[in-house]
Amino acid sequence: MLKENIKLIRKSRGLSQEELAMKLNVVRQTISKWEKGLSVPDSEMLVSISEVFETPVSTLLGENVSESKVDDLKAISEKLEIINLQLLQRNNTRRKIIHWLLISLCAVIIVTFISLFLLNSPYFNWNYNNPENAVLGVAFHSFEWLFVRIAPIIFIASIVGIILTRKKA
Repeated sequence: MLKENIKLIRKSRGLSQEELAMKLNVVRQTISKWEKGLSVPDSEMLVSISEVFETPVSTLLGENVSESKVDDLKAISEKLEIINLQLLQRNNTRRKIIHWLLISLCAVIIVTFISLFLLNSPYFNWNYNNPENAVLGVAFHSFEWLFVRIAPIIFIASIVGIILTRKKA
């Protein structure tokens, strides 16, 4: 049983006899003898083998390795499936948040443009003749100047983003 378990675990870990021998500081022929049943590792070496394989010594000495391997693969596949579902859900949530943020941004831009138009914005008919309003007007004018030039670009980019983040059937 020991010889079969050493060979099965070594192969399942993707190790060659040479690689295992290097990790255990023995020659490759020693590994070959263990796997053929021509010799047996001593107790210290069994502990070293179990550490390299990250497997309990009891597994090396007698438990059936192939059955636990199938169960391990099933458990790993179930965990991967759960992780994939969680990632999908997180991506869908993120997509929805971005989608609604872009819609909100478009609404704010439209409302701001309508407000500027309905308030007969000084930007559309700017008048510097009134000195009392000049300082406040410059600040307001700066905001409007930036908004009127940048908002259409942001609006178009938001529309494209809304289209790209919509739920696909």
